Amino acid sequence: MQHVEPTTVPTSTKLAIAAVGMLSFVGILVETSMNVTFPTLIKTMGVSLDTVQWLTTAYLLVVTIVMSTTAYILKRFNPRPLFLCAVGICLVGGLMCLFAPTFAMLLTGRLLQAVATGISTPLMFQIILTRVPRTQLGVYTGFASVIVSLAPALGPTYGGVLTSLWSWRAIFIGIVPLLAIIAILGGTTIKGKAAGVGSLRFDYLGMIILAALFAGIVFAFNGAGTNGWANGHFWFWVAGSIVVAGVFWFYARHGARKLLDYRILRRPVLRLRLFTYFGLQFINIGLSLVLPLLAQTVLGASAMSAGLMLLPGALVGAVCAPIAGRVYDRVGATIPLTFSSVMACLALVLLWVLTDSLTVVGIAILYVILRIGFNSGFGVAISDGSMQVSGRQKADQNSLFSMMQQYAGSLGTSVMSAIIAAFTLTMTATRATVLGAKVDFASYSCSDSGCSWRRCMHTSPTPSRQIINK
Repeated sequence: MQHVEPTTVPTSTKLAIAAVGMLSFVGILVETSMNVTFPTLIKTMGVSLDTVQWLTTAYLLVVTIVMSTTAYILKRFNPRPLFLCAVGICLVGGLMCLFAPTFAMLLTGRLLQAVATGISTPLMFQIILTRVPRTQLGVYTGFASVIVSLAPALGPTYGGVLTSLWSWRAIFIGIVPLLAIIAILGGTTIKGKAAGVGSLRFDYLGMIILAALFAGIVFAFNGAGTNGWANGHFWFWVAGSIVVAGVFWFYARHGARKLLDYRILRRPVLRLRLFTYFGLQFINIGLSLVLPLLAQTVLGASAMSAGLMLLPGALVGAVCAPIAGRVYDRVGATIPLTFSSVMACLALVLLWVLTDSLTVVGIAILYVILRIGFNSGFGVAISDGSMQVSGRQKADQNSLFSMMQQYAGSLGTSVMSAIIAAFTLTMTATRATVLGAKVDFASYSCSDSGCSWRRCMHTSPTPSRQIINK
């Protein structure tokens, strides 16, 4: 008798997705909330821009490293205790940040919260990819992408309002009652057993090599921001990263243990969707740093104004994601991904051309266009990527996409802040921010154009008719 796949999603599954999604939302919201506090923290804690940006860069780097382990963790541990552990870690980290007397303690608290986000985001997608019928996959990953992408956009608004009206510490007060609600909701609705790892053992060496590679690349750009692009520190880290990349490539091919099943990267469509997913998040998180910084440093906007500036785009983008998911469920990935690229490219080109004459309102309008483009493609990319694998490989695909999404944010923040910080070595902060932002917009518009061309080279059929390689 042929197995008939269910067409509805149980209420308990919906609530479980909501609980894990809200935990991810909290982690990402606080991450970008801190971006608008940078000018305040620079003054009150006596640190420089290239130091304070580690609150975002190091956070995302730790999230990336934790996510690299989730292909194993999601198979090894049952989802409910894993979720409750993440909630507890997030709460402890938030309390450390709230009462932090020094920048070092503030950073430590943020890194603990990074561990929680590194667990919760892949867990959310794992529940969706394994429990939601294929005919509704695009809609639910669209909602999940709203959580992942709306939080970075709302973060500056949340952080800007609280910083202006009270203190940056209020950012962490607001999440405590929410974490209690999340723990109760998830603890009562998240069910199921881990798939199991069999005889597979955790790949500690692979994790160390991968962490060294990711960190080396970030340190390279951080060094460029501190000492300039021609400085020996930058090229030392670049050379070291190339060597480590070679070691990781060899180990991934010949090592007995593996963090995840790298064989899934042999599939061209999956590689392309991963490239799209990475590129969109690279732009998304990077601009959530640059645009508020541009508004405050150059246009003289308050932290509240700089945060509210991004709110319209966040709300419009949130509406677009489920719509794009529904289009994907019906006609496949080509149309939503092409539309995504065109809109994102348009916004970046206009930001580049109009940098010198931008106003707070002008940035808000262009950010709306950017968010339409971003949210039209972000969820579709991971949905279509998941259709290329089956069974246990879904955990590997989920871990890979989640890991690279977070690293995209870490690298985007590091690169964008490094470009601006390098200009400050030879000119005023105002002029350096304008020129640095212009370079950021130009380089990203060119990269997104290249990404668009590659998307058009590969298409995949409508999900309901797609054949997955076993």
